[in-house]
Amino acid sequence: MTTSGIQDGEDIQDRHVEEALALVRDDHDRSRHRDGAPPRDTAGVPAPPPAAAAPAASGHRPQDRAHQATPWPEARETAARAVRRGSRRAPAPLPLDAALGLPLAAPLTALTDLPSFDSSAMDGWAVAGPGPWDVREQGILAGHAAPVPLGDGEAVRIATGARIPPDTTAVLRSEHGRVDDRGRLHATRDLGHGQDIRPRGQECRVGDQLLPPGTLVTPAVLGLAAAAGYDTLTAVPRPRAEVLVLGDELLSEGLPHDGLIRDALGPLLPPWLRALGAEVTAVRRIGDDADALYEAITASGADLVLTTGGTASGPVDHVHPTLRRIGAELLVDGVKVRPGHPMLLARTREGQHLVGLPGNPLAAVSGLLTLAEPLLRTLAARPAREPYALPLREAVHGHPYDTRLVPVVLRADRAVPLHYNGPAMLRGVAVADALAVVPPGGGRAGQAAELLDLPWAAPGSGLCFT
Repeated sequence: MTTSGIQDGEDIQDRHVEEALALVRDDHDRSRHRDGAPPRDTAGVPAPPPAAAAPAASGHRPQDRAHQATPWPEARETAARAVRRGSRRAPAPLPLDAALGLPLAAPLTALTDLPSFDSSAMDGWAVAGPGPWDVREQGILAGHAAPVPLGDGEAVRIATGARIPPDTTAVLRSEHGRVDDRGRLHATRDLGHGQDIRPRGQECRVGDQLLPPGTLVTPAVLGLAAAAGYDTLTAVPRPRAEVLVLGDELLSEGLPHDGLIRDALGPLLPPWLRALGAEVTAVRRIGDDADALYEAITASGADLVLTTGGTASGPVDHVHPTLRRIGAELLVDGVKVRPGHPMLLARTREGQHLVGLPGNPLAAVSGLLTLAEPLLRTLAARPAREPYALPLREAVHGHPYDTRLVPVVLRADRAVPLHYNGPAMLRGVAVADALAVVPPGGGRAGQAAELLDLPWAAPGSGLCFT
């Protein structure tokens, strides 16, 4: 099952009933504004209904799981610190292509001089002494054995990257020389000593540290490593993640019908997890079956198991009972964030981690960025990105006591809130650059809001979806 209606009124997202509810919401907004409460979100998100919007007069909220939930910043810190030292994957030598996107676990030290021999930087002639020069018949190509030394007054055709003959003075570029009728080479421009010769060790000498540990392996790093003589790179292997899709109401293809809906998280989560640096080992459809969920979790060899839905207290919400059955330690049980507050984080006795995501799609994205991203970052030994904030271009309605995560686009150093940001909606986040962290009570226009970059919009992330 999905989130079982525990979104405290935030599940009002059906566009077909939106117009019918508009007048009711406007009346409610005016009433709340008179009482000193913030008005409805200018981006079009309805305010929580009265039963869920404000604490009781005594200042106490109902004693439910949401009341005991972890504050959003604390939940992210808990996820980042959840990994015990013995549970982390050890650095290992990986083939170059397998290291792409991972941080180096050891310095990249030159195994050879670069270049490893004196080479020509251009197509032309290697010449010795002053010209004009007698040109040898046999030229020198890249990859050939050491050439015969040149004598004064001699020249030889040479290709870019080819080894320089001993006693060469310089390389004369093809466009800067001409050969006369007697086969003698003349320079048409002044030629300096050592011109267009790449000397051995120009870039580095053997033993030089080229890159420090922690450097993200990009395509350029792969090229440098290969040039420096590496076949493997020492890095922390990608954390292994497995996705368990719960819910008997989910369809894997076709149009929704007869109370059934399409599964959006099965297609969404695996590439997003890869973009966060994980290796997705399996995606399984479990349905609402407690025994199947138990078997799937206990049989998994992944570092992180993610479940979708089933984290509430409904009759077929099996995640909590299954965690108790396997003796898992519940580290986070609900987060004070909207959407997505029924998310959870647990650790099994074997050191495996489980993140329970809500079933509503945007709520699941919230759980992914709140709990899974910090956990995967620690498992992968990645440094945290520097936090940053931008001013909101317009006011954003806030939840009375929970953080809100709102999709935004970034325009001219401003964060512009997007419509269609209800828990079950993906239309807003599909075009978003980031999620704005809106504190309890909301954010006014011009107020700086912390931003969580989305993987495909983060500059210099070094991450990929494949």
